[in-house]
Order: sequence, then structure tokens, then C-alpha cells
Amino acid sequence: MRGNRTRLTGYLLLVVTVTAAGLAFSRAAAAAGSPEKGKTAYVQHGCWQCHGFVGQGGVTGPKLAPDPMPLEALSAFVRNTRGGMPPYQRAILSDADLADIHAYLQSLPKARDYKSIPLLNQ
Repeated sequence: MRGNRTRLTGYLLLVVTVTAAGLAFSRAAAAAGSPEKGKTAYVQHGCWQCHGFVGQGGVTGPKLAPDPMPLEALSAFVRNTRGGMPPYQRAILSDADLADIHAYLQSLPKARDYKSIPLLNQ
């Protein structure tokens, strides 16, 4: 019985945290981030080390671009991750920087179709 109560409390805490992050970011998303500032923040905060310079992914970090997850989901993950990536609290990565990074990831173009590259069609 006690284990179920503890588990329920943990789930409720997670729901409240994710909801609060979503509410905070709905305001930040309204004032869209800057892709230029986002590129700088992406490099400054070391995102490139695991995710590559253009969010293409790598050995230690998954692909982030060109279609990043919604800003609210990205925020909830970045702030509360318990996996291989360390969590980035607001004191380290501000909401504005995170919104800018998201804008940068959204601004990255999709890769060209390989059929449009002459060398690959020979």
C-alpha cells in the first residue's frame, strides 16, 4: 500500500512539473526565439558535442533537427532528464536561451534528396 502511494506521489509530481514547464514555455513560445542567438547558445552550452553542429545526432546524442520536438517537450526533457544527458536547470540554461536553441533547430533545412545530387546519380 505504501509503495503505491509513493509511486502515485511521484507520478503526480512529474505531471505538475511538466505542466508548469509547459505553461512557462507557452509564454516564451509566444515571443519566438531567435535562430541566430540559438546557434550561439547551442555552441556555448555544448549541445554540439553530443548532437552535432547542426543537430544531426551522433554517437552519444540523438538527432534534434530539422524537425525538433515541440518547445514544451524539449523544455521538460532538458530540465528533468535522468538519462545520459545531464539536466540543465534555468541557472545554467535560461528559458530564453532554450527558446532560441529551439528556434535554431527549427531553422535548419532538411537534407536535400539524394536524387538531386548529380554525383550520387552516376
